[in-house]
Amino acid sequence: MDIVLILKYVAVIVTLLTGLYSLLQPKKIKGFTGLEASSPRAITEIRAVMGGTFVGLGIAALVFPVREVYLMLGITYAAIAAIRGVSMVLDKSMEKSNVISLVSEVILVVILVL
Repeated sequence: MDIVLILKYVAVIVTLLTGLYSLLQPKKIKGFTGLEASSPRAITEIRAVMGGTFVGLGIAALVFPVREVYLMLGITYAAIAAIRGVSMVLDKSMEKSNVISLVSEVILVVILVL
């Protein structure tokens, strides 16, 4: 197995773990995302959107480990990174956690589109 494929699997595992953490621990993601699960509706939204999306994307990449699925996951991270970058400027949210997330997303994009 080559290093690029190993890195892609790592990216998929990161995606799955992010989704599982959001799904199983929605009240604890405030430090990770800044989002506060302050009501039952908010908890459901975090579980469904963050948990469901990332778990679904991770499972898709495990079930269909082909270039196109890795590209789809990479495009998803690219969109997240692009929107985060623009939002950081517009919303004046140049916080350390946002910068770390942006750098992490860009790294995942590079890995997944190789």
